[in-house]
Amino acid sequence: MKIVLRELQATTRGYFQLLAVLAVIILLFGATVLYIEHHGHIVTSMNNQIVWGLPDVFAVFLLLSATGALSIALMASFFGKAEYRPVAPLSGLLAIAMLLAGVMMLMFDLGRPDRANLAMMNFNFKSVLAWNLFLYSGFAGFTAFYLWTLMARGMQRFTLLAISLAFVWRIGLTTGTGSIYGFQVARQAFDTALMAPMFIAVSLSYGLAVFVLVLMLACRSNACAIGDAMMARLARLQAIFIAVGMYFVLVYHLTNRYFTRHHDFEDFILFSGGIYPLLFWLGVVLLGGILPLLLLLQPKIGQMRQRIVASMFLVIVGAFAMLYVIIIGGQAFPLVLFPGRQVTSTFHDGVINLYTPSLLEWMLGFGGLAIAGLIVMIGLKLLGFLPNRLDDTAIEMSLTKPAVAAT
Repeated sequence: MKIVLRELQATTRGYFQLLAVLAVIILLFGATVLYIEHHGHIVTSMNNQIVWGLPDVFAVFLLLSATGALSIALMASFFGKAEYRPVAPLSGLLAIAMLLAGVMMLMFDLGRPDRANLAMMNFNFKSVLAWNLFLYSGFAGFTAFYLWTLMARGMQRFTLLAISLAFVWRIGLTTGTGSIYGFQVARQAFDTALMAPMFIAVSLSYGLAVFVLVLMLACRSNACAIGDAMMARLARLQAIFIAVGMYFVLVYHLTNRYFTRHHDFEDFILFSGGIYPLLFWLGVVLLGGILPLLLLLQPKIGQMRQRIVASMFLVIVGAFAMLYVIIIGGQAFPLVLFPGRQVTSTFHDGVINLYTPSLLEWMLGFGGLAIAGLIVMIGLKLLGFLPNRLDDTAIEMSLTKPAVAAT
């Protein structure tokens, strides 16, 4: 059966209302960027101790979710899972949209986005951040190339090449994102090579959660019923991704507990660090790990749409909790300048650093999500990224004669 792609047919008031809400959020985002650029980071809660604040949590979530969202395309075109081919174009669109939004978040969080050209023209190749400029652009380019091979006539013979390049670059991009923190040996929270594989593992569940929610919402607006078999596959895949991600989180903390120099940090994050232990045990472990697994591990999960939606939302909640604990909590714990010695001074040495996100930072964060959402909505409306059918019969027929055509 030939898989026909079509544009989003939504013409209801709800579509345009959501479009207007996203536009308003983006306008507020732009005003916030200009305000911070004029007055400096002093107007936010970020300071010399907490230099990466809440906007960086949103940015890293978008970047990880971008690489994770491409997993469906990888399953379809790289690993040969034909049942995922009808939704592979949507996977690529989400990857590009969230990557662009995440990069914009990083650029505008610098405080002087008008001087971003200096960073782009003067590279310090000893900095992981400089490497990421090439990783971001390469990932977007290879994913766009992959979408072109899917949707243009006569280009299907290049699909495997395109997705292979995107696959390699996806691993490199997530490794680079994790290495931004893992290469910082001065901080107890970041000083480990496990950061890179852990980020790769958790990105799978983050991206799939966003993908499933967008797919369900788009198909509901497009009168394209998703079959129980497809939902069951996505749900079981998510259960595997959650388990893999939680395994790496467990290994990360067990490794830290093994090394004596990290004991104080582990006690801070897991037990005595105020809000951070609460976010870890309640947000990461319970809401982001155990509860979604219990919801998804059901024999008839394909028919339980509310459970699937709830589990995907919980994974996203757990994602923000985990990134907040890693990024903010890792900076809140004081630097160990002289191991084995007590240090006190008037420069916050040996003191737990306090941080409460300001309204401006929340506006920056939600603005990044709104940018990604606007790109996806416009892409779905103008181009053919959605399959004409996703019911069980269509999926079974596509397993025998898979092909993709755009209308």
